[in-house]
This record gives sequence, structure tokens and C-alpha cells, in this order.
Amino acid sequence: MTFFKKLTLGLLCFGNALAADKPNIVIILTDDMGYGDPTCYNSDSKIPTPNIDQLAKEGLKFTDAHAPGPLCHLSRYGLMTGRYPFRKPIIWKNNAAIDESRLTLPAMLQKNGYRTAMVGKWHLGFFEDKKFEGTLSGGPVDRGFDTFFGIRASTDIPPYFYIRDNKAIMPPSLTIDANSTEGWSPIQGKFWRAGGIAPDLTLDEVTPRFTTEAISAIEKHAAKREEQPLMLYLAYPGPHTPWLPTAEFIGSTKAGLYGDFTHMIDAEIGKVLAALDKAGMRKNTLVVFSSDNGPVWYDVDTQKFSHDSSGGLRGMKADAWEAGHRMPFIIRWPAAIKEGRTVNHTICFTDLFATLADLTGAPLPAGQAPDSESFLPILKGGPAKPRKAIVMGAGRKHFVVRSGDWKLITGPESGGFSRVDKKALKTLPKLQLYNLKEDIGETNNLAAKHPGKVAELQELLATIRQKQ
Repeated sequence: MTFFKKLTLGLLCFGNALAADKPNIVIILTDDMGYGDPTCYNSDSKIPTPNIDQLAKEGLKFTDAHAPGPLCHLSRYGLMTGRYPFRKPIIWKNNAAIDESRLTLPAMLQKNGYRTAMVGKWHLGFFEDKKFEGTLSGGPVDRGFDTFFGIRASTDIPPYFYIRDNKAIMPPSLTIDANSTEGWSPIQGKFWRAGGIAPDLTLDEVTPRFTTEAISAIEKHAAKREEQPLMLYLAYPGPHTPWLPTAEFIGSTKAGLYGDFTHMIDAEIGKVLAALDKAGMRKNTLVVFSSDNGPVWYDVDTQKFSHDSSGGLRGMKADAWEAGHRMPFIIRWPAAIKEGRTVNHTICFTDLFATLADLTGAPLPAGQAPDSESFLPILKGGPAKPRKAIVMGAGRKHFVVRSGDWKLITGPESGGFSRVDKKALKTLPKLQLYNLKEDIGETNNLAAKHPGKVAELQELLATIRQKQ
């Protein structure tokens, strides 16, 4: 048998396996973890991440994966809908950000035979989310999840209370004072805002509680011994502030409180992966690991700890620069994916929607997931067509267009959290153009040198923005 016949037969067998046996799906999303935090992405990282590293060894490590926006709620909207968040004002406070008519990733899988569960940080709103008795509508169980246990938003945004499905377990009847940590910026360290808090919630116990709930969802599914596959979305609220490592992790890294908390998050992920092993679900479970956006880590932090949370990229959370939205992204599926591969293909979180629809044979109705492109060919071990341009908003005015090696930012400076001297800002060019293949650190603005490329990307941006 020739090599090409063997290759063709192998791909056919892979495709038949997919059609006959839908995998369980576990999506693990951390919060504010930088591209340079996991050791598998940055050999100089001062943070041990053995469990994330092991995922990379056993699966696919993507080096050019992007959140659809450089902030929590923007990124999550794109992940859940396959739609760029700039297309809709994402108002999550006292409002459900995802319209009822919008097909979500869990709803698509639910309609295709999956049992869907979510644990963790939602951050896409509820209608009347300050209503602590009765039903909280418009949240996870109204947008495709069979079950939900979690919190409204981050663990530094009050009121703080747990939600089971669509009801508060306990109202936030107590109050907690604001907190900050000496030696860090006002939005780092053990930072949280003052507000209401439920008697059954302690901020430093939230992350371990989510691990326990996720493991319970896995164990319950395994105990049923039924053919229905599980889709579990585990959205950890860390290492977003407050940085609250448990006692065994305090002082465990050389990257301060942030490093210790990130080390702890890796350990919590390890517990969930171990639960899959114990339940006999490891082989046919597709695990996706990533982070929602870049870290809150300033240049002074890098200098102090010799740890670059951005991994050589420019910027941080909220920025149009790469560190704001280029994320660690790993997929492991032992039953079907060859281990230990690194993939340079450009993807966006929105693409997970079409990829999982393609993989499970689920139909994708017209008008749904409009900004999602399947990268299933990569999972099969083959090449994929180059991705169409990625567009995202950053800050109040900036847009980012990424097409091939080229990236255009429609404004000066970062558009986000990175600090820029106001006097220097006045002298900066109004547009930024970078060739990421030659300049991944975005140090050489080529806008003046390549006006034709700027015009091309501006036209591309306008075309994509008009699409709904």
C-alpha cells in the first residue's frame, strides 16, 4: 500500500470515528493568565505549571490563538456565540448580554445530544441580576446549559454570591470592606471592591469550590454510564484579582503573589484532569485549555521578579497589542489527536463554535456563529486554509485587524491598560502597522512605510464591520 493510500485510509478512519463516537468536551478557561505564564509557552517562566505543560505534551499547542476581545466579557461573548463582540454592545450588568435568538455553543451541542454543564464565572449578565430571590433569567441555563453553578462576574466585583442554575443560593446579606495589597498597583494583589457578600461565600474558597463542582459533574456523568456525551465549561475566576493562593502555595514561586496564585490554578486544573482519568473518560474527552485575555502585569513587575507574564509580547490586559489577546491555547484528545504537536495556524476563540459543530456533525443555521471558522482539519493532522482576517475592538476607539502576517491598530498607543506618557501620546502616529512574522514584539511601526497595506486593511476592516 502506498503512503498516500495509507494517509487517505487514515483520514477516512478518523472521520468515521468522529461520526460514530462524539467525544466528551471539557473547556477550561482561566482568567487573566498571560501568554508567558505557562512554562510550555515560556521556558523562562518563574511559575511552575506542570499540569498545563502536560496537556501541551499530550495534545496540540497553538501559538497564534486569539481572544475575540482583550477583556473578560468580550472574550466570553465571542467564545459562547462564535460572533465578534464588537458587533453588539456587551452590557452585562443587570442585563443578559446574549440575545435569546442567538445560538450559543452549549445550545448547539445540547441540540446535538450533549449534556451541558457550566461551573464558574459567567460574566455575561442576567436580567435583574440584583434580584436575590426568585429567578435570575437570561443566564447560562437560559442560553444552552442544563446546569450551572457559579458567580455573576469576577471575585473583585460585588455583590458576591453563588448561583445554582438560575437562583441565588444565599442572598448577599452581609458586607465586606474593600481590600488592597501593599507593594502592588491598585488593581493587583488581594484587591477586591466593597459590597454585599453571601454568608456561604468566602473569596479565597471560590476557586477550590469550582474545582469540586466540576469534579462532581464529571463523576455524576460517569456514574450514569450512558452514551450521552458531556460538555463541561469550567471558567475559573483566577488568576484574575484577588490573588488568593491557599496556604500550601504561598511562597511556592519566584513571581510573588501572582505567581503563587497561578501555580495554584494549575494544580486545580490538575485535579479536574485527574477526575477525568479516574472516571475512565480521559481517552475520549476533548479538553480545551485557554485564558480569556492577557495579564495585569506591568513592566515594573517584570523587572522586579524577572518574570514576563506576556512572554515577550507587547502590552497586557485590555490592550490592542498582542499580549492583550494572544493566548495560550491547548487541545488534548487522546482518542484522535496525535500528541506533542505545535500549531502556528492563526485561530480565534470564535472558531471553536464551527470546529465543534463540524466535529460532532451539528448543523450551523444561517446567521449563527458568523465569525467562526472550523479548524477541524488541524485536529485531523492536516493543514487548514489560512484564516480570514480577525477583527476586534480594544478600548473605546481602537480596532485591531489581523490578516496574515500583518496587523493594523486604528489608533496610537495600547488602547488599554498599558501606561503611556500623555506628552508622548501627542507625538505618536495615529495608526500602527506591524508585520508580526518579523516583529512579534510590535516595536517597528510600518504605517508610514506601507500606506498601501494600511489602506488595504482599513478597507477590510470596513467590510467586516458591515457584516452582521
